[in-house]
Amino acid sequence: MTSGELIRTARSRAGYSQAQLAERLSMPRSQIARWELDEVEPGLSTVRRVLRACGFDLSLALVLFEPDENREARLRELQLLTPQQRVQRMLDRLGKG
Repeated sequence: MTSGELIRTARSRAGYSQAQLAERLSMPRSQIARWELDEVEPGLSTVRRVLRACGFDLSLALVLFEPDENREARLRELQLLTPQQRVQRMLDRLGKG
């Protein structure tokens, strides 16, 4: 889940519009929209402040990370392709190539 998805979910669950949340935070509505669209990545302290304004908080417990070897292999393979090859591969998968 991205920070934008987290903010949007908290705002929706709190029953706030973007404008209402922006007013609670004393900031422009456009900033909330940019976060929710993942155009801008807010820092951790900002995410927590936004979530708290919605009546939620973020658990900061450490959990073990278990890498996905298949995913890592796919990423290594993609890194060897040129940007054009990556685009063509995506288009082929979508049936538009």
